Amino acid sequence: MKEKLEALKVEALAKLQEVMDPQVLNDLRVKYLGKKGELTEVLRGMGGLSAEERPVIGQVANQVRSAIEEIIGAKQEAFQQQETQQRLQAEKVDVTLPGRRLQQGGIHPLSRVVQEIEDIFIGMGYRVAEGPEVETDYYNFEALNLPKNHPARDMQDSFYLTDDLLMRTQTSPVQIRTMQAMNGEVPVKIICPGKVFRRDDDDATHSFQFHQIEGLVIGSNIRMSDLKGTLQQFVQEMFGPNTDIRLRPSFFPFTEPSVEVDVSCFKCGGDGCRLCKQSGWLEILGAGMVHPNVLKMGGYDPAKYSGFAFGMGVERIAMLKYGIDDIRHFYNNDMSFVKQFKGV
Repeated sequence: MKEKLEALKVEALAKLQEVMDPQVLNDLRVKYLGKKGELTEVLRGMGGLSAEERPVIGQVANQVRSAIEEIIGAKQEAFQQQETQQRLQAEKVDVTLPGRRLQQGGIHPLSRVVQEIEDIFIGMGYRVAEGPEVETDYYNFEALNLPKNHPARDMQDSFYLTDDLLMRTQTSPVQIRTMQAMNGEVPVKIICPGKVFRRDDDDATHSFQFHQIEGLVIGSNIRMSDLKGTLQQFVQEMFGPNTDIRLRPSFFPFTEPSVEVDVSCFKCGGDGCRLCKQSGWLEILGAGMVHPNVLKMGGYDPAKYSGFAFGMGVERIAMLKYGIDDIRHFYNNDMSFVKQFKGV
């Protein structure tokens, strides 16, 4: 048995010395030292030895195991050092190289305009109100003085999901929801920003999806002069202190009287240019006094309270403010377009 152990030692050391791969090293460890390894097989024959031979053979077996374990340990350490060197080489950083400049993002021009408008009206005491983009026919039309089959509905070609649900065509439903939530309390002073949807063909000035900001004020003795003063302050903060407004009679089902609101051209100062088509004025929003029927739908007595409302397209404001000639630029994800507004 002693000769078998010595032969096993010579064979194992020779093979282990030639190992160049960690997996092969592990396989040889299992082959010689595992529970079913060759050293274990040899030692199973110790049961047939005499009491005098067992200590001698046991000592030889321990020497063989120690020699095999020693070379295996040395090989494992060498492999680990080699792996560490390879990782250090692969992951090294040349600190003398110039640093990589991180790209700085910017706020999208539409988001920037929304934030600017919100800041102006919050400064005037308004709060921001929001509502769902999928609306019921009642909130989108009926509660805004547009009953079923009303001809004015044709002005808004809608995306209906069911007979009663549609993608909202305006942010006006937020006004009704807010009025009902106030339970007749005053004052109401809100702006309602958000996306709206209409089945328009995409072109330079139209999109099936765009952004609106609407405003609503309800209280005692609210007059058209209050509306004009509010809009005058807004346009001067938005477009410059010399900007003036002009009100023209119009029609909206939810306001009476209703007006279209123009601003004096901030590019030519009202003298006439390409931007204002030589008129000196730019149309930017619609407004009016809240219709008595809408007040009733919102839970307010029109004999006791009055109010005004206005609505503007964010894209329209942004296009005028930044001289953009095509609404599609906002949605085409063209980085060369968006990067222009980093420092604006």
